[in-house]
Amino acid sequence: MKNRLNKLLKSPFIKNVTVMATGTIGAQIIGLLFSPVLTRIYGPEAFGVMGTFNSMISIIIPISALTYPIAIVLPKSDSEAKGLIRLSLLITVLMSVLSLLILFIFNSSIIEVFNLTDVNNYLYLIPLVIVFSGIMQVLQQWLIRTEQFSINARSTFYRSLIINSSKAGFGFINPVPSVLVFLTAIGNGVRAFLMLILLRARNSIPKTRYLPRNDKRKSIKQLAKKYIDFPIYRAPESFLNATSQGLPVLLLSAFFGPASAGYYTIGWTVLSLPARLIGDAVGDVFYPRVVSAVENKEKVSNLIKKATLLLSLFGIIPFGVIILGGPFLFDFIFGNEWIVAGEYARWIALFGFTNFVKKPSIRSLAALNAQSFHLGTTVFMLIIRLIFLGIGFFVFADDVITVALFSISGAILNICLIFIVIKLGNKKANDIIR
Repeated sequence: MKNRLNKLLKSPFIKNVTVMATGTIGAQIIGLLFSPVLTRIYGPEAFGVMGTFNSMISIIIPISALTYPIAIVLPKSDSEAKGLIRLSLLITVLMSVLSLLILFIFNSSIIEVFNLTDVNNYLYLIPLVIVFSGIMQVLQQWLIRTEQFSINARSTFYRSLIINSSKAGFGFINPVPSVLVFLTAIGNGVRAFLMLILLRARNSIPKTRYLPRNDKRKSIKQLAKKYIDFPIYRAPESFLNATSQGLPVLLLSAFFGPASAGYYTIGWTVLSLPARLIGDAVGDVFYPRVVSAVENKEKVSNLIKKATLLLSLFGIIPFGVIILGGPFLFDFIFGNEWIVAGEYARWIALFGFTNFVKKPSIRSLAALNAQSFHLGTTVFMLIIRLIFLGIGFFVFADDVITVALFSISGAILNICLIFIVIKLGNKKANDIIR
């Protein structure tokens, strides 16, 4: 047992997870240290406006490059991966221009239909967010492909330090929602800039200009076709999943006011800490590992089980603490006006825990060629969550019950997804044996 434990601790997987987690933990410690200050400077209403804007851009960010960046890890050749970088950046620019045109033409209609009067002054930041996000995704996936996890970790830490200190600094001068919104909008741009600086220091920025001039367009077309399942299946799935995650903030703001959206925003921010501390690190390292496992005809289901169990052990304590003492902790850390956020957090913790432990399952779907399945389950989950949100809003007309129904339904669906993906992994192994 001791030898197995030593072997596990010395494995490249654990080392890479540790590197990624170290940077993320540092970033979240910075966020935690600033949170009590920021909540007292700005208050629930300002956080509600920021949360509404953040929910909007979180829906758009995953499809800023139609999820082609996720494919950068898959090709065996670097030249093909670099072609995907070119394709992703081209799509990012086109999506940004398209969003700007849509805002110019349909601005007032969008505000009226989605009840976005609180953030109408910030909508024109969206094209900028798309550009920043597309570049960041490309660089992030290149770093994962080349296993430069330390750059990913350092950029995460420095971004948190810069953004949070800016929120506090500008907040002391003028604590208005626009400060939070603007700094949220440029967050991915700051991280992308930091990645470029760190890559340049190592002289490892991916270069694609060596491709023959007359072959560039053809190569991009071929790659777009080869990895077409990403925009067809993964992009809609990412959009719908982000929509279901952002719906509570948007609807709480519309039905119960910006303060309720602020309570949910701070609650979700705290409850997603373990996912950002450990879950994302495990997921980023697990993705290339599961791709390799499929290529080498290993039993993928065993990898998924082990990674899920590992995350369950990490997550049970922090999520359990919030379930037991959410209101008290939020009152003590953030101030008396955030007690309601603690009530929200008790229920969000159930959903957050299952989101945390499903990371390996989600990262496995691309390698298992299960993109269409992923899209189908996301559509089903969105419908179920919408139904329960509707029950909370229109039947009970109570914000806490609404959050509870949304969270319980999301937790059950996530658990079902994990079991189904493990079965898909078993099926893949059986197909290989045959």
